[in-house]
Amino acid sequence: MQTGEMIETWKRWEGQLINGQFLLGEYLGGSGQSAVFVTEVGGAERNKAAIKLVPADLENAESRLARWRRLAKLSHPHLLRMFGMGRCELGNTEFVYLVMEHADENLSQILPHRALTQAEAQELLQSVVDVLIYLHKQGLVHGHVKPANIMAVKEQLKISCDGVVAAGERRVSAHTTVYDAPEISIGSLSPASDVWSLGVTMVEALSQRAPVGREKLFLPNTVPPHFADIARHCLVRDPQSRWTLQVIAAQLQSSRETRGATTADEFVAGDAQTSKSSRRYVLPVIAVVVLLVGMLAGPRLLRKQPRPQPSQAASESNSSANNIQPSPPPVKSEPERTSSNGIVPGSVLHQVLPAVSQSARNTIEGKVRVRVKLAVDQSGNVTEASFLSPGPSKYFARLAMEASRDWKFTPPQIDSQPVSSEWVLKFAFGPTATEVYPTQQSPSSQ
Repeated sequence: MQTGEMIETWKRWEGQLINGQFLLGEYLGGSGQSAVFVTEVGGAERNKAAIKLVPADLENAESRLARWRRLAKLSHPHLLRMFGMGRCELGNTEFVYLVMEHADENLSQILPHRALTQAEAQELLQSVVDVLIYLHKQGLVHGHVKPANIMAVKEQLKISCDGVVAAGERRVSAHTTVYDAPEISIGSLSPASDVWSLGVTMVEALSQRAPVGREKLFLPNTVPPHFADIARHCLVRDPQSRWTLQVIAAQLQSSRETRGATTADEFVAGDAQTSKSSRRYVLPVIAVVVLLVGMLAGPRLLRKQPRPQPSQAASESNSSANNIQPSPPPVKSEPERTSSNGIVPGSVLHQVLPAVSQSARNTIEGKVRVRVKLAVDQSGNVTEASFLSPGPSKYFARLAMEASRDWKFTPPQIDSQPVSSEWVLKFAFGPTATEVYPTQQSPSSQ
């Protein structure tokens, strides 16, 4: 389990240069056994990439590097590309590293906020099934199919592949998760193991909850019937009795043909509940119509999108999948007040929510609360940020502070002139979502 202390340990390496070639940029995430950082590749035109560090003493380093080199030769449009690998040393610790494509987002960052629509799930699952069939034909098993490993790179769905192994290998792990097939703890990985993981991921993508149960798994009743039928055939405890990927692909295609053209209403998530602001969080299109939306991500996901009028919604959905938009998570602000002293209060113009990994959220019990005080100039830009209460965790405090600095406001007015202001942002981090309560402290309109 990832903790704030573990993150701080890895973050110490930010800014270090690997073998005089790869600069360790922002720490993206990891565990006690590995860490991923932003880096760059290329010549004169540098491109963003990701670099994974694994301590060389965790297993035979040469065996890991040899496996990565074999996997780098794989070629499929939905596999995350590998650019290079090798050995390095940081401090007194030896590592092996892998440089690969940088993903903009992954599915696990979306599901705490909304489930995928049937159309989105259809396209996503067909792409995942396609890449799994490719791997299985090569005698390989993915072994880690789950939302965190289903990613968006620019406008294409990608599946991580650094953990892919040969079929028949045993999993070397101290524990299993809900995504792991029952036989993994006592046997080896097989194509049927990936089918189980696909079934769990399918259920979670459509319902925001994984199936539960010991001897028999129970599916949330919000899973559409056709997908529920596929999931039940994936989640059979006997691996020999599970559907094959070819059968699943045929069922998905049958579902697509039966449902016909998807209506625009399926693609617009909660339009009636959209906030007063016209700004939406949008991610690139995956495959043809799949939209991966990262509600917790930083400014790179923000796009200005004019809110469509009801009469325009259907035509815009049909003309361009890039206009598919979910409603943003609400910022819980105070209601507008009518000033009695000539002061028009300001408002939130642009919000940025902290990018919290699900593994970090899993450490939360109740709420982690952070309060940040902002000084805002007359243009609505944050000029200074400080803690009123950092809360119990340095990790969540840092995320709140980083997000706060990127907020923008419509400045309050006195005698019709914009003026500077002070705001307080109250962050409440929970196991599944983050809420923010902005309050204007000055000038007071009371």
